[in-house]
Amino acid sequence: MNSKEKKEARVERYKALAAGATAKSSAAYQQASKMLGVIPPGQPVHGLADRRYRERISGHMDKSVKLADTAEYFEGKAEAAEKNNAIYLGDDDCVERLQERLDELVKLQDNMKAANKIVKSQKLSNEQIRQQLSELGFSDKQINEVLTPSFTGKIGFASCTLTNNNRRISDTKKRLEQAKKMKATENKEYYVGEVRFVENSRENHLQLFFPEIPDKALRQQMSNNGFRWCSSNGCWQSYLKRYNVRFAKELLAPKEADTANVPA
Repeated sequence: MNSKEKKEARVERYKALAAGATAKSSAAYQQASKMLGVIPPGQPVHGLADRRYRERISGHMDKSVKLADTAEYFEGKAEAAEKNNAIYLGDDDCVERLQERLDELVKLQDNMKAANKIVKSQKLSNEQIRQQLSELGFSDKQINEVLTPSFTGKIGFASCTLTNNNRRISDTKKRLEQAKKMKATENKEYYVGEVRFVENSRENHLQLFFPEIPDKALRQQMSNNGFRWCSSNGCWQSYLKRYNVRFAKELLAPKEADTANVPA
């Protein structure tokens, strides 16, 4: 499953959870309305049975409100997932996307430097400056912003803007090199007790395959330390970090067994 398919699956999962919560919220509301409909308006409470009946109505209404909030939460998650264009090292196309981002940042840096030379030129008219900035790919809005003096009276891109973009270029280069190295690294597979460990460098995940469902206490320990169940891979996994590998080995190492086959 590539990054696009993972993103689409995540969005669909959140939308399905939102739809399910909405349906349950509606059912709870309808049940409360149906029960309330048999009580004449203004009728006081008559006895314990009537009080408990009304408490059940209130319970259905509370449930409906909570489920509506849950549906709204998952709708927000789905919307955020659709807008998320972050590049993760585990994405199958992360090298290509990081290279594209690097190229865009380098081009932007060159264009901003060129723009600063243009706006500071004494030989160009305002119309010529605008024409040359437009040829560099800047929009009318961006051109107006560049030509508007700052609080110090200067025009063009501020030095801090160039510095910040240069820092993003440097960070992207580092991530790109890391991604290339990871994609070129073969996966490591070994056993700790009966649990199969896979150090999946290409997806940037440590994957734990259990022969059977681990007990609740073990699942909680893993969850508290960054591991999540991945249904698509059928394993518990976390990011491939040295401390995650060490934690998992210490947690799952047999108490009295030969662990000679476990890498240090």
